[in-house]
Amino acid sequence: MKGIFTTKPISSYNDLPETRYHFPKTYLNQVQRTVGDWIVYYEPRRSSVEPSSRGGRQGYFATARVVRVAQDTGVTGLYYAYVDEYLEFDNIAPFSIGGQYFETALKKADGTTSKGAFGRAVRLISDEEYQLILGYGFALSVEEKDAEHIQGDEFLVQEEQQMLRPSLVTSRLFRDRAFSKKIASAYDFTCAMTGLKLINGGGRPEIEAAHIRPVGAEHHGPDSTRNGLALSRTFHWLFDRGVISIADDYKIILVEESVPDQLKHLLLPERKIRVPDDPLSRPHQQFLRYHREHIYQGAV
Repeated sequence: MKGIFTTKPISSYNDLPETRYHFPKTYLNQVQRTVGDWIVYYEPRRSSVEPSSRGGRQGYFATARVVRVAQDTGVTGLYYAYVDEYLEFDNIAPFSIGGQYFETALKKADGTTSKGAFGRAVRLISDEEYQLILGYGFALSVEEKDAEHIQGDEFLVQEEQQMLRPSLVTSRLFRDRAFSKKIASAYDFTCAMTGLKLINGGGRPEIEAAHIRPVGAEHHGPDSTRNGLALSRTFHWLFDRGVISIADDYKIILVEESVPDQLKHLLLPERKIRVPDDPLSRPHQQFLRYHREHIYQGAV
């Protein structure tokens, strides 16, 4: 079955949504039922019970396929669900719109939210509910609409339009387009290494979306904003071939003798990349480390 996995920006669990979901034995049966199928990640507004704790996206933000479940050998009573084919949505989908819920089990008979159901970190959903969330997340019919102003009737009328075939999510073309859109937006169409925002004659920005940990059978990198960079074509080529890499503190490292001086002069001052304002979109250290250890051709 398909499911919902709740995660948080700051978590007491060892989560990395792009590759693994860490959970207690309480949810083992539900998680095991999702193996081989698709799940959606949900993130609440607060990352803890503290009043000052903010930063969550308060919505469904990505999908992935569960491939296996394994016990955490270091902590009794905890497990990992390992995932692949992670892909972030174009739009964050709220759990309800105009009184209508993507997860029907979250709505009580009186129209209010079932706090008991909503409080469960893992919830199973139907194929139809999954398709509705997917359709909204990839903006098939509500791309320019403010979710707060969509009425219940309008949501119901749009249901068929929002249905999106799950098989489309496995298409490399579809995934590349979605990934490129997220990266371009996160980096404001600006090269992370040079700070240049070049627009061509057709009004399109001259930047490309680069994976830090490459996708494909050899490296299995995810289509996550945290695994991406906006780069000009030349620096994308250098990065993919391991001539340039990035340290955990975002400093640019390079194979000096392989990079012409003209290109070195284009790098940002202090040779440090420009990162997104949103901390949730910045390169993750695990992916940067993978690039340095498996792609980079110089000494670290």
